[in-house]
Amino acid sequence: MKRTAAMLAFLAGLGCLGAYRACGQNSATESRRANLFTRHYQERERLSYHMKATNKDRLKTMSYEAEADGVVKKDTAGHYYEEYRWSQVIWDGQAAPVAPDFRQILSLDPGSRPQLPDLQHAGSALVGPTLDLFTFYTDLMMALDRPSLNAAGDHVYVKLGGPNSWAAGEGLILGEDSIDFDLTLKSVDPSANIATLLVRHLPPPQPKIHLPAAWMHIPVVGGAPNNWVEVGRTQDGKYVARIGMETFDDLIQISLTDGHVLSATMDNPVEVSERECDDRALTACGPSVRYQVRRQIAVQ
Repeated sequence: MKRTAAMLAFLAGLGCLGAYRACGQNSATESRRANLFTRHYQERERLSYHMKATNKDRLKTMSYEAEADGVVKKDTAGHYYEEYRWSQVIWDGQAAPVAPDFRQILSLDPGSRPQLPDLQHAGSALVGPTLDLFTFYTDLMMALDRPSLNAAGDHVYVKLGGPNSWAAGEGLILGEDSIDFDLTLKSVDPSANIATLLVRHLPPPQPKIHLPAAWMHIPVVGGAPNNWVEVGRTQDGKYVARIGMETFDDLIQISLTDGHVLSATMDNPVEVSERECDDRALTACGPSVRYQVRRQIAVQ
């Protein structure tokens, strides 16, 4: 999967759902009462995170780690935001160059709008780290706008569905996924001042992806609908078609004192069935090859 395009499509697809800052708010939303995850900012507050990740596909496993050092600032409208500088970026054991002037802006202030990372100026080495950190913040934004999440065991299901598309040339004819969200407040520990939130990105009961061939409707995982598809053309004129079931499990620990992220993990597997085909209709195909694509992220 094209990680950059896929994440941009997914985040753009959030629309007004939970991430209300992307759509503006009415007065009722602005005056809503604080909930368990409300962020209490202090200007010039310092935050530092260390991120480690692995990305395993059929042929290889890639890894990265990076440091993000942030400071809380306030914009001209009086809204708080976190400004991060990335450093010590290492890909597959090798130090990677980082644009010295690039800063990532994140915020959990109810008056702020989410800002996608400026990937054009971030440099290729920071595409993964910036989008992964943004994903955790996006998950937390949904919890911020759901006051029913206040006690351990509280749960809410958020329908989104999609489809989200990342097909943008380079031989990729079709690339889509379809995701709903399942939020559960796993635990609240007042003595340690920690709340633990689980956000599961799950296949909808009826995913809205486009499946051009009949064999793609057969579930890759029994009991779960396929919600991920890619079709690409090879240089020798053949077609590689992939169908799969994708999930994310994001576990986020939040400070009960001020609402900042203490730690987070992501487990993002895709169970894939792949066939090589002679025709664009994907009817003259070879046998299925089964494998798993898996991304795992940890932030401390």
